[in-house]
Amino acid sequence: MNHREGDHHITGRTDRGFTLVEMLLVLVILSTLAAIIYPSMAKHGLRARITATKTQIQILRTALAQFEMDNDHYPQGRNGLLELVQRPPDAKNWRGPYLEKKVVPKDAWGRDFIYECPGRHSPESYDILSLGQDGIAGTEDDIGSWQPDN
Repeated sequence: MNHREGDHHITGRTDRGFTLVEMLLVLVILSTLAAIIYPSMAKHGLRARITATKTQIQILRTALAQFEMDNDHYPQGRNGLLELVQRPPDAKNWRGPYLEKKVVPKDAWGRDFIYECPGRHSPESYDILSLGQDGIAGTEDDIGSWQPDN
């Protein structure tokens, strides 16, 4: 039997694709690499969010200090951060808005900061709190203005 070039042999194919075993092997290798790399990358993402939230708290602290210098008191109550961008009715020397973007920032998880004046941790001034990644108050991932590294 004469075979012409390009004809397929009965015993095998020349244009063969990947077998199921080869595909599964590649999938296992990629999954293993992802399992090794992802936790490291996720940890960097969390660290970046924590740093961004601490930076936002510092920005709010600076704005609150400016507000206090102008008005001789910090904004009162839980909604006091709004007074940094909206003139409160009782403010005689309000020179705001005290935030550059004229909006109260959210933490890195998209939640509002919790502001209390007077603060529980800083009764002479205020507390600013982010509920952190889990969104639950009182857990160890909370980020507060009274904490030493803020």
